[in-house]
Amino acid sequence: MKALKFLVAAASLALAGAAHGQWKPSKPITIIVPWSAGGATDQVTRLAAAELEPALGQKIVVVNQPGGAGSIGTKNAMEAPKDGYTWTAGAAKQLGTYPLLGMLNSKVDDFHLYLSVTNVSIVSVNPNTPYQSLKQLLDDMKARPGQVKVATAGNTSSGHFAMEAISKAAGVKYRHVTYDGGNPAVVATVGGECELTTQLAVEQTEMIKGKRLRPLAVVADQPLTIEGFGTIQPITQMLANFPRITTAFGIFIPKGVPAEVAATMEKLWTERIARSDKIRQYAQQKGALFTPSSGKQAYDLVWPTVVEDAYMLQEAGMAKVPLESIGIRR
Repeated sequence: MKALKFLVAAASLALAGAAHGQWKPSKPITIIVPWSAGGATDQVTRLAAAELEPALGQKIVVVNQPGGAGSIGTKNAMEAPKDGYTWTAGAAKQLGTYPLLGMLNSKVDDFHLYLSVTNVSIVSVNPNTPYQSLKQLLDDMKARPGQVKVATAGNTSSGHFAMEAISKAAGVKYRHVTYDGGNPAVVATVGGECELTTQLAVEQTEMIKGKRLRPLAVVADQPLTIEGFGTIQPITQMLANFPRITTAFGIFIPKGVPAEVAATMEKLWTERIARSDKIRQYAQQKGALFTPSSGKQAYDLVWPTVVEDAYMLQEAGMAKVPLESIGIRR
């Protein structure tokens, strides 16, 4: 009887420890960033990792594994041992759209979500192009359907969805040129490989401030002010009834890890990330929104964007399976 009481008490203490997030990692943690270095995911992930390291007492190693529009690195994280030591990162809505394109059998609720910032895209052109306004760009796209090259981080990337929405709203066709990440897509546009990019503001700001890219519109319904440059007008001023396109970024831990891992992260996300001056300043300087959240709040933020993007892919003829077969309905 005493032995039974001891076991019950020990189990209760273990559950209490898990509930209060008492995980103390005993070795370094790896975050797989499924995009190249320097892009939106890489930037904010490294900031978040630096904020979490002191509280966890372990080094967090960020490893870039680009390819497959982020699906390759994400798959590697999903297939890693469920011990809490392998995380991934990126745009949360892609976790729900990968299976639609036959890239990866993943769902948003396969992961514990820890979001930090929300990003918007900018339509920017190489300064050597003749386009001084969005109207001029769209008029040329109509005159030369499928010839104007648009650089993005690949299918299902934020830049791709932004350009698909523009294509549909304006009735234009474009030539899609993909790269292994937002930063390479931006650099390619600066170098003249493509006429424009629709990648995220955080990936473009330095090039815009250096006058190596000319911004024509922010893909949002509000103007965007970039420190050191000025204000970029919203695309809704030129294209009526334009859909709301935003992308929440963060760190994701595959479900199946010990409960105390998720509980610890939930606690630290509230105590450290949500109060991080460094991430808040990053967002202000790069043209992003500081939107920390986790748990159900994060899921509720992400799911509507999954649905919107999924229907956009279906309308573009890119969906390889019916939306209903993977649980996506309006």
